[in-house]
Amino acid sequence: MQHWKQNFFTIWAGQAVSQLSSSILQFAIVWHLTEKTGSALVLSAAMLAGFLPQGVLGPFIGVYIDRYSRKKIMIISDLMIALASLLLVIAGLGGRTLPVWLILSVLLARSVGSAFHNPSLQAVTPQIVPEDQLTRCAGYSQSLQSVSQILSPVLAAVVYSAWKLSSIVFLDVVGALAAVCTLCICHIPPLPARSEKTQKQPFLQEAAIGFRILRSNRGLFGLVLVSSLYTFALMPTSALFPLMSMSYFGGTNVHASIAEVVFSLGLLSGSLTLGKWGGSKNRIHTILFSFLLMSASLIFSGLLPPRGFLGFAVCSFFMGVSGPFYWGMYTPLLQQGFEPQYLGRVLSISSSVQLVVAPVALSVSGAFAEFCGVQNWFLIAGGLTLAAAFLIIGVPSIRSCDQKS
Repeated sequence: MQHWKQNFFTIWAGQAVSQLSSSILQFAIVWHLTEKTGSALVLSAAMLAGFLPQGVLGPFIGVYIDRYSRKKIMIISDLMIALASLLLVIAGLGGRTLPVWLILSVLLARSVGSAFHNPSLQAVTPQIVPEDQLTRCAGYSQSLQSVSQILSPVLAAVVYSAWKLSSIVFLDVVGALAAVCTLCICHIPPLPARSEKTQKQPFLQEAAIGFRILRSNRGLFGLVLVSSLYTFALMPTSALFPLMSMSYFGGTNVHASIAEVVFSLGLLSGSLTLGKWGGSKNRIHTILFSFLLMSASLIFSGLLPPRGFLGFAVCSFFMGVSGPFYWGMYTPLLQQGFEPQYLGRVLSISSSVQLVVAPVALSVSGAFAEFCGVQNWFLIAGGLTLAAAFLIIGVPSIRSCDQKS
């Protein structure tokens, strides 16, 4: 691991370019579908196409991540995403209108590529980063994501007003190829050789082993389940941000944008702090702090009067700050809690649990906000996050699951 910094930052430089171009494309596609169809059903279908394959396929994809070269899997995944996007570019040549079914199909294909790529990247990080630097590197990764969230809406607005959708898609192809190039020049050490007995195990049996390995660590398995409750509370909340700004507080698009930008600035502040600090000795304490800060921000937001947008903007900042102190601890805990040959399956399963919860949460929150008021969902989300914090305190195996503590 002599040159781990060079490897890590080279890979993440490519990922930053790819992530920014993908985020710009995501905004552009949502705006395009809204402009062309005005259909909530189409937008919901686009959202499902974007993340459902990752939730459904995750436990099985983890087997491939543990069997084969993770570097090659990431390269092939990025090329698959680029090829899927290129189909939209070709379909849009000559100014032709892109059919909705084709856009949804490409979103589905890109999601399948991401289902292979994302857990591979998380699983490969401990192979190139020293164990005592994992939390710090998670902070750097969160910083890149935060910068992308701040820049992408602005850049998307500029390019969407000047370019056709197919041209914006081509920008994403370039971003994916940049990620491939950085992966190609990096050295990622191979996993330890698998035993003959392990190599001959059937595919489904290997998938089941991944679940058993995760369950064998009661503390981390409990943390995964608690995290699904956190996802149930937070996934809809992020989708309801514009409605909270415009409907409850009576603002405009400008107010909705301010809330989003302030949240992203909070994310960046939290990420930079985590990257500089490196995290607490017992990372569960930091996760607990994150949950309590998020819960307080959500509950206070739900209690604000309709003229309290300024208070909501402040709460949005602290919601953003809290995020990295959860993700920056959660992922390294999983990365260090299991042997490298099982990590692909463990990370894929943990990701799938949260992604499968997401559509249920979106459905429940949408109906609740429609009939009971969007501000009351923020109170519910704050209560659920507080419950997650109490579970961390109250379940001994979760409370003591950090091996460093």
